[in-house]
Amino acid sequence: MSIDSNEDLEQQISEWRAYVRRRREMHQTDADELEDHLRDRINDLTEAGLHPDEAFLIAVKRMGSLDELSREFAREHSERLWKQLVLTGDDAAATATRSRRELWVMVVCAAVAALGIKVPGWLGVGMDGDAAFYVRNASLFALAPLAAYFAWLRRLSPRLIGVLAALFALGAVAVNTYPMGESSQTLVLAAIHLPIALWLVVGVAYTGGDWRSDRRRMDFIRFTGEFLIYFALLGLGGGVLTAFTAGTFNAIGLNPETFISTWLLPCGAVAAVVVAAWLVEAKQSVVENMAPVLTKVFTPLFTATLLAFLGAVAWTTSVIDVEREMLIIFDLLLVVVLGLLLYAISARDPQAKPGVFDRLQLALVVSALVIDVLVLIAITGRITEWGFTANKTAALGENIVLLANLAWSAWLFLGFVRGRLPFTKLEQWQTRYLAVYAAWAWAVVLFFPPLFDFA
Repeated sequence: MSIDSNEDLEQQISEWRAYVRRRREMHQTDADELEDHLRDRINDLTEAGLHPDEAFLIAVKRMGSLDELSREFAREHSERLWKQLVLTGDDAAATATRSRRELWVMVVCAAVAALGIKVPGWLGVGMDGDAAFYVRNASLFALAPLAAYFAWLRRLSPRLIGVLAALFALGAVAVNTYPMGESSQTLVLAAIHLPIALWLVVGVAYTGGDWRSDRRRMDFIRFTGEFLIYFALLGLGGGVLTAFTAGTFNAIGLNPETFISTWLLPCGAVAAVVVAAWLVEAKQSVVENMAPVLTKVFTPLFTATLLAFLGAVAWTTSVIDVEREMLIIFDLLLVVVLGLLLYAISARDPQAKPGVFDRLQLALVVSALVIDVLVLIAITGRITEWGFTANKTAALGENIVLLANLAWSAWLFLGFVRGRLPFTKLEQWQTRYLAVYAAWAWAVVLFFPPLFDFA
């Protein structure tokens, strides 16, 4: 198959997918499954000697009625809520049984996370006496049960489960065997970057091991955004629960502070990680409508904020303060901008024409890129004057990683807005760049402590 034929076929499949996605009850991942079904038929026909255009037309025709196919698809994948529209009788009973089973598995994984964080205390490693231990291992307590939940949900092979377990073990060994003091920079850096590294390991479990697929990586990006929304909602609800617990027990002369600090908060926090992931899987249609709205609300606000900041820098000719607290603020700002970009990309119809919102996103990316360059100039100046430290080196590396992503994203966005590049190029760039984030996070966890003498 020639390159041109392949591009034409991909364009035809994209148009078919956009048509399918117009059905309100059709979820993104459901459309992915239907697309896989279509691609299998096309491959069979092209291998039989048909031209890709002919294979596409015949494959679409053989797909038959979308309603009939969705019924077949629903029987094979009964976890989606919308399938209640096409399932009846025994199929509906099977759906309810599977949903209950997933609920109980989630409860078990959440309970394992909640009790797991208490085990060190029962062995004499208390939260008050050895806070550094919990700083090191908090992400392990929270994300290992989540990876186990997805391993069960996606029916991962024993070999892949072994690989995931080995990566978690590698992170645990690194942060617990390195002689990093409680006040060392490398401990703080490891504690920040280990959750990122392990979250991307969870991503491998989420995708069912199909991490090389751009589509499945985009699904994981979408899941991450929805997860954060649910986790924030659970956190707000937990805060209200904590306040009511303290108030009601204090009203009868009992002090619940010990229970709150040693049980409710730590156990609730790690359990909420699993619960939030389950909510995303079980109630996808709710956040699917909420998240794009939040993206459209906050993108203009962050764009205005960044442009105002750049205007202030130009007006005052001030340089950026690169003290530790300021670096954290700027890096978080750039991460939030990147998160808005990623989730907007994941929620966008790739076949839609460039619009005002796309140009607004381009302005957001370009302004973030300029700020990243200013931060890098300031960091480089401090390193030249005072030398390398773990914090400055990490900040330098992270901003270079972000700079590369933002720069190429801006170029691809510009090409799309001008009608010279398809939107899929931007999607592919973002999904494939996840490997860079993973490599950098693991490098900070594994190599920075010995490189800087564990200081």
